[in-house]
Amino acid sequence: MAQSTQPGGKSEDLIGQATDQLKKAAASASEQIRESGAGEVAGNLKGAVDRSARDQPMATLAMAAALGFVLGAIWKS
Repeated sequence: MAQSTQPGGKSEDLIGQATDQLKKAAASASEQIRESGAGEVAGNLKGAVDRSARDQPMATLAMAAALGFVLGAIWKS
């Protein structure tokens, strides 16, 4: 199966979707942390995820996949 090399190809769409999901997760986590009184840490986390997604999208995607695998394994047990 060949990957599209055109802008907006399937691989770019998947990366974009994963990045969006990761940003949503980070925003949710940062909101929960902010509510617990650790707002500065939450802001740093969101900023780090945004920078990582922008600067190293494949590494961010790999980390999101690994995190999903670990959470799935924990959830299953």
